[in-house]
Amino acid sequence: MKTLSISHNDSIATVTINNPPVNVLTIDLINEINAFVLSLKDDRKTKIVVFKSLHEQFFLAHLDLNVINGTQGGQAASIEFNHMITNIKAMKQLSVAAIDGVARGGGNEFVMACDLAYATENSAFAQPEIHVNIPTGGQGAVQFARRLGKNKALQALLLGNDFTAQQAEALNIITQYVPKAEMEGFLAQVLGVISQLEIRDIVMYKEIIAASIIDEAAGAELELRYFLERAKENKTQAIIGAFIKHGGQTEREAKDIQGIFVDTAAELAK
Repeated sequence: MKTLSISHNDSIATVTINNPPVNVLTIDLINEINAFVLSLKDDRKTKIVVFKSLHEQFFLAHLDLNVINGTQGGQAASIEFNHMITNIKAMKQLSVAAIDGVARGGGNEFVMACDLAYATENSAFAQPEIHVNIPTGGQGAVQFARRLGKNKALQALLLGNDFTAQQAEALNIITQYVPKAEMEGFLAQVLGVISQLEIRDIVMYKEIIAASIIDEAAGAELELRYFLERAKENKTQAIIGAFIKHGGQTEREAKDIQGIFVDTAAELAK
């Protein structure tokens, strides 16, 4: 791949984007992202995919303006960009955007397609498409409507103004603002916990949340079905037994539930 560098550390894949001069979403970059994401479909080892940028100022700029035209090639490239957003959202792995730079237009849509997004003080987020006479093309307006609500979404889309990481967190565009100096340690801690889970745990909660956003009753039904199925598993019963053995359902839970979980894990590892 020419625009992506991919490294693996156990169950975590790190994808570093490098498409000079400013990480524009060109058709080559879109195709490489699509190829990588689709390659994970049958991957049983990778649980988490972290997207980063090599550029000092840009995470992802926007869709290549040269493909926004009425030609057959331009329209096809725009459709592939939309497919890329859909493919990222459909990943069974946990997708994480670690942003330390600008993400506007398609870049911001990429960020919102990821399951989790953490951004530093150097980041900026916007959907400024209206100023080049087009709407968002990668589900940006859809996501703004769902995340910001009618009034704030409409204002943001009509103004096309930048949001800081702190503002983006408050508006639910990203998951959390993290100072740059703390980002690596923060990711190691959070992803270290999640990477200990099975990939089916990630898929399970993705499915429950997605169903619940569309239909609360359908989400509740799916959640109960998962609950009853998991309750019958030997793994569940072994964990519950060890948890109770080490102080579960006692006063120890009040101040040291994490310690109980540690002791439970040690017990099961014997």
